[in-house]
Amino acid sequence: MRYSVSHKQQTRDKLLHSSAALAKKEGFASVGVDALMKAIGLSGGAFYSHFSSKDALFSSIVEHELSQSLERLSVGEVQSRERLQRCLKFYLSMAHVEQVQDGCALPSMGAEIARADIAVRQHAQEWICRLQANWARILESESLAWAILSQCVGALVVARMMVDPQVQAQVLASSYEALSQRISQE
Repeated sequence: MRYSVSHKQQTRDKLLHSSAALAKKEGFASVGVDALMKAIGLSGGAFYSHFSSKDALFSSIVEHELSQSLERLSVGEVQSRERLQRCLKFYLSMAHVEQVQDGCALPSMGAEIARADIAVRQHAQEWICRLQANWARILESESLAWAILSQCVGALVVARMMVDPQVQAQVLASSYEALSQRISQE
């Protein structure tokens, strides 16, 4: 029985979303094709009708996840420092620490992206640079935008490394406070 084009696209999209959540939570390299497919109720053999390889899936995950991050973290039409600070408050939250599978791909998949092939890294660079450019327009500073972006990702990584929720919250609050002051000073 042949499936319709729309059914195949829906299955591909489901696989992409499910795989992204698993990759962010457990690491992409540690999850096999069979487990990725099992998560959406299909056999491992069906994988190759949607992606040519696991690397192709990873590339699609990176592009999809970083485009979503750009959408969530861009401050939109109303470009203001206050709106940027609200984005940062959301990013540097305990909810973001605890819900890895629903959050930004950079803290959870950054090391895997860094080890990926040049094409994946190029896609990641394009999306990250778009986010940085958006923030640089608001802040009127290329370097401050890079510093804030880097500190946000780093703070989330450090907070997730901690076991004690109070220490996690302290890492996030300290980072937000320092960034907020810096944004207000410029």
